[in-house]
Amino acid sequence: MEAMEIDSAGKDEAKEGKGKPVMVILIGAPGSGKSTFCDLVMRVSTRPWVRICQDTIGNGKAGTKKQCLTGAASALKEGKSVFIDRCNLDREQRADFVKLVGPEVEKHAVALDLPAKLCISRSVKRTEHEGNLQGGKAAAVVNRMLQKKELPKLNEGYDRITVCQDEKDVQGAINTYTALGPSDKLPPGFFGQKKSDAKVQLGIMKFLKKKDPPGCSDTVMNVSLENTQSHATKERDSNQVLKSCEELKMACVGSSISLENAPMLAFPSISTADFHFNLEKASDIIVEKVEEYVNKLGNARLVLVDLSQNSKILSLVRAKAAEKSIDSKKFFTFVGNITKLYSEGGLHCNVIANATNWRLKPGGGGVNAAIFSAAGPALETATKAKAGSLSSGKAIVVPLPSSSPLFSGEGVTHVIHVLGPNMNPQRPNCLDNDYVKGCKILREAYSSLFDGFASIVRTQEEPCKDKFEKEFKGEVQLEQGSRSGDQKAKREAICETDMNKKFKSFVKELGPNVGSSGDGNTGGQSRKAWGSWAQALYDTAMHPERHKNIIEMSDDVVVLNDLYPKAQKHFLVLARVEGLDRLEDVKKEHLTLLKIMHSVGLKWAEKLLSEKNSLTFRLGYHSVPSMRQLHLHVVSQDFDSNHLKNKKHWNSFNSPFFRDSVDVIDEVSQNGKAILKDENILSMELRCHRCRSAHPNIPRLKVHISSCQAPFPAFLLQNGRLVFSESKDANHGV
Repeated sequence: MEAMEIDSAGKDEAKEGKGKPVMVILIGAPGSGKSTFCDLVMRVSTRPWVRICQDTIGNGKAGTKKQCLTGAASALKEGKSVFIDRCNLDREQRADFVKLVGPEVEKHAVALDLPAKLCISRSVKRTEHEGNLQGGKAAAVVNRMLQKKELPKLNEGYDRITVCQDEKDVQGAINTYTALGPSDKLPPGFFGQKKSDAKVQLGIMKFLKKKDPPGCSDTVMNVSLENTQSHATKERDSNQVLKSCEELKMACVGSSISLENAPMLAFPSISTADFHFNLEKASDIIVEKVEEYVNKLGNARLVLVDLSQNSKILSLVRAKAAEKSIDSKKFFTFVGNITKLYSEGGLHCNVIANATNWRLKPGGGGVNAAIFSAAGPALETATKAKAGSLSSGKAIVVPLPSSSPLFSGEGVTHVIHVLGPNMNPQRPNCLDNDYVKGCKILREAYSSLFDGFASIVRTQEEPCKDKFEKEFKGEVQLEQGSRSGDQKAKREAICETDMNKKFKSFVKELGPNVGSSGDGNTGGQSRKAWGSWAQALYDTAMHPERHKNIIEMSDDVVVLNDLYPKAQKHFLVLARVEGLDRLEDVKKEHLTLLKIMHSVGLKWAEKLLSEKNSLTFRLGYHSVPSMRQLHLHVVSQDFDSNHLKNKKHWNSFNSPFFRDSVDVIDEVSQNGKAILKDENILSMELRCHRCRSAHPNIPRLKVHISSCQAPFPAFLLQNGRLVFSESKDANHGV
């Protein structure tokens, strides 16, 4: 009866031009992130969603499965889409929800099949959990529940199944459902895991009996415990070590092991805005060309961008790309401003495409006007130096000068101008609806665009490849000459070469003993390959006269406001010394400079306190900075900023990763170097910097810290780590 009533509601929705309601059954152990998934989607989605959670369905308290079924039926009758937030780990638990609805409701399953260690770690550490599953008892509960895990299958009655095996997969699923508008429909099928009958991980509890090795954090790589043990066993054979090295070499120079730092091209849909090209035909060509190029580009990624959450072209391309089974890690769609992808969306795109006009001039509205405006005069000057005009179907690559705001603020190193066919009679060179010619030109335009991007990728990757090839050969000889030595020492020798960041990331996946210094320090011998966007602070320190945002300058330091402040007041003190890229480069001879930087930062904090005595400041360095040139952060502890958007932002200032200036000075004075913390710390759960309570996401954390009046932790109130007005109570830190 209930199913029939829901079907009727679904038909009414269809008559009004809306899409079918969707019921998404979330599947995952406690700690897998089901509630966070719901929260992140519901916060920004244009589709009306209702979360049905058994932990809170009884007037904020735990309820029954029957109450969940009733609540889901009620929401679906109203035409709303529903998240079923229960563990749902076995088929029997899910069956009643699948039977609840008829064909007028889309039935989806999203399985958060994250590593057991990560789920248990989260569950043990969290506080104020809705279902009170936290602390010591959580580990045993999660372990017991995972023994019954059955991943969903389409024959259970689902239209669509998504399996997420790591946090990147989870973020991809969140993006998919966030972009699902009221009239959109996702393609059916099974996504995310090739083997839907994968076995439960073995040895879930083993890690609980062992102390984590130094440098190990809650970050869990996408490798099973079984595989890790197998690999460690194989490495006892020196021949296998050499074989493993060869595999790592391949991973560095061209495989898809790690895509996090890969080159990325963000491009708009060409000719479908002002040039009025048919969306169906355009989407077919986009998918056709992406499929042709995506594997030719190695680890590089392509992302189609549009401003509108309800973009028709994005919906069409997403659906057609899914039908073609195009790798969603190498090509995806994104809603956002193409000139602010990093600052507003956290998306690092080093190349952006501009749907330009034949004159290669600013103006005309749309993407072209926006990119020229955001890039400033530097782009127009650089474009003129390359060409004076552009033919339809062609593209031109323009390196972006470092003086451009897009370079320094967004990390964009190149703009590729591309011109497509025009079907708008009000614009020049109209094709008068000749789609035979129009489609030919549009294919040429995307080919020219992707060829231009490929040339950039080759230019950036060849030096790294050549350098690694040379050093790798030397390390293999080292292995062959000392096979009788200690195997761990061999692996560490391999890992201590000057590798790029992607290779280091892959080494970490093999286990905490490989390439680890064992003391939480980054080692002192490695050198970082800085991306072009990361050079902005170095340029500011060495050539402050070129920049307008300087608030103080001397022979030793430059002071400027952080371009993307993480609090009400956030500024940087830059060292004006060559060779000091980061804290790891600091030695005893730099002690005087550190004291000068601290003194200048303290002076500015006290100046701002005289203007607003409610503030509290902390001075410190990031253990592993994202931008070149040693710089001291002076940041107010309100963390009230729209630029504080994710876990990495928060933990980089509120975890051991952030090294207090006073401690750094003491350590360098006594030991000649500062103690550094591994970047894995940034994956720690979100905790209030005052009361240390845990929170599932940044929005909830921000709501909490806006009203939290707890005193700061005792260690922050010692040794001058916090700077506040004399009128404030130092004992309470408020």
